[in-house]
Amino acid sequence: MLAFGGLVSPAQADDKVTRTAECQGDWLPGTPTAEEVMRGELTLVGLPAYKLGKKINWDASPYKNRSWEFVFQSLRWMGTLVVEYENTGERSYLNRAEEIAKDWVANNKYGARGTQPYVWKDHPVSLRTQPLLCLSRHVKESWLKDSLAVHAKLLSDPRLYKKGHNHGIDQDIALMGIGCRYGREDWADLASRRLTGTVKLDVDAQGALMEQAPRYAVYVYSRLQFAMTIMKSCDRKVPGTIASRTEALKDFIAHATMPNGYMAPLGDGSAETEPKMETGTPKQEVKAYRAGYVFGRTAWGKPDSAYYSIRYGPGMKFHGHEDHLGVTYYAQGRDILVDGGFHSYEKSSYRYWTMSPEAHNVPAVVGARFRPRTSSTLTKAEYGSDRQSFRLTDKAYGVSRTRSVLVNHGEDVMAVLDTASGGKKVKNMWRFDPSFKVISNRGGEVVLGDGKFKVTLVQFSASCDRVSGQKVERGGKLGWVSPTYLSKKPTNVVVSPAATSLLTVIVPGADDPKVSCSGGKVTVEGVSFPADLF
Repeated sequence: MLAFGGLVSPAQADDKVTRTAECQGDWLPGTPTAEEVMRGELTLVGLPAYKLGKKINWDASPYKNRSWEFVFQSLRWMGTLVVEYENTGERSYLNRAEEIAKDWVANNKYGARGTQPYVWKDHPVSLRTQPLLCLSRHVKESWLKDSLAVHAKLLSDPRLYKKGHNHGIDQDIALMGIGCRYGREDWADLASRRLTGTVKLDVDAQGALMEQAPRYAVYVYSRLQFAMTIMKSCDRKVPGTIASRTEALKDFIAHATMPNGYMAPLGDGSAETEPKMETGTPKQEVKAYRAGYVFGRTAWGKPDSAYYSIRYGPGMKFHGHEDHLGVTYYAQGRDILVDGGFHSYEKSSYRYWTMSPEAHNVPAVVGARFRPRTSSTLTKAEYGSDRQSFRLTDKAYGVSRTRSVLVNHGEDVMAVLDTASGGKKVKNMWRFDPSFKVISNRGGEVVLGDGKFKVTLVQFSASCDRVSGQKVERGGKLGWVSPTYLSKKPTNVVVSPAATSLLTVIVPGADDPKVSCSGGKVTVEGVSFPADLF
C-alpha cells in the first residue's frame, strides 16, 4: 500500500464546519440534489430517477446505459451530501455520505471477483477522487485513506493514462488533488508534467479543441480552470502553456456558438449545449481552425445573424464523426441545414450510424468505397465582409473529392459545388431541421417550409444545367436527427441524383426565389457569384 503523509483533522463542531477547497467549486453535477440523495432518489444523465434504497446495489444498471453506470460509480452524487454538510453544518448529511462511501469501498475492491470492470475504468476513477477527497476533509478513517491510495496508484500508472484527451486532464486533476492533499510531491509533480503535455495535444495553439466535438471545449475549459486552482492552492506555479491555451479556448467556444446561444452540434455534441460562460467577443466574424473547422457569421450579438460551420482536418478520432466536408447553416433565426447529431455513447447500430457519413451533409463518390478516418484539407479561402468562399478536398473515396462552399450575407445564400476526379460521379445529401415539411419537389427544386417560413434548394451542374430527380427521405434509412441526448426524430433529407458535378444553392426565407445559372454565373434574387464559387 502506498504511504500517505499526515492527515488534516476532521471538522470540529457542526456549527463550525470549515468550507474546504476540495468540496467547494463547480465539480458537482446539477442532479441529484442533496435532499434527493437523502431520500434515495438518483437522477443521472437525464434519465428517470432511480430508487437507491438503504442498502445499495452497486451492480445496478437500471437503464443499461454506459453513461449512467459511469456517473453512478463516480460517487459525485455522494459528494453533494458532504458539500451540504459544509454549507449547513447538519451532521446527518455527512453521516450518510460516510455510510455510502464506506459501503462502496467494501463492495468494489480493485481486482476483486464480482467487481464490475467499468468501476475501475480511467474516468470513473478520476471523477470519483474528488468526492472521496472532499469526504476525507471531514472523515479520518483508514479505509478512506487506503482507497485513495489505490486510486492514486492507478492514476499514476502510465499504461492507464489517456494522454491528449479530457480523460487525461481529469486523471491529472485527481492525482494532483491526492498529492497535494497528502503531501506527496511525486504525485503532484507527475500530474503537472503530464497535464502540460496533454494540454499541448488537446488544445492547439489557436485554442481549438482537438477532440472533434466543440461542446467538449466547455468541459475542458472548466476542468483546466479547476486544475489551475488546485495548483495555486498547492503553492505550485501554473505552467504558461496551460494558462495560455486555457485562455485561447474561450475564442474557440465563442466561434463554435451559434447566434441562438447553443453550440454547433458537431461530433459528439448535443444541440442543447449552452456554454454558460463568459467568452468575450472575438475580433473576427469568420475563423478557420487548423484543427478542422470553419465557423462564420454575419455579425456578433445578433440572434438573426447567419451562421455556418464547415468540417475538415485530421481523420476521425475521440469524439469526432465522419463529417468531413460537411456543412451546417443557420439563417434568419432558424436552423436550416443540421447535423445528424449525437444520440448517446451506447454501442448500438443507431449510435454508429450517427457517426457515419450518411448522417451528415456531405458528398459521396458514386461506386467508390468510403475510407474511414481520412484527413481532409482546406486548400483555398477568400474572406469578404459580406461573402466568404472555401475549397476543401480529400481522398476519402480513393479519388479526390472536392467541395467548394460560398456563403453570402445580407441576402442570405449558401452555395456548394461538389466534384470528384477522374470523371467520377458524385451525389450529396442535405439534412433539414425537423420542423420543415416538404412543400414541393420538381424540376431540380425542393421547397420546404414551417408555417410562413420557407427554404428552397436548387441544384445545377457546374455547366449550369438543372439537375433534377431529387428524392426526399423522412425516416427510413437516412431521414433522422438526434438533437438531444437519447432523442431520435424523423427529418427530411434531400438526396441528389448522381452527376459529374453538383452545384447546390440553398436560399432561406423564400419559397419562389429567382435562381438562375448561365455563362458560368449564378444569380439569386439579384446576388451574383461564379459557378465555381471563386
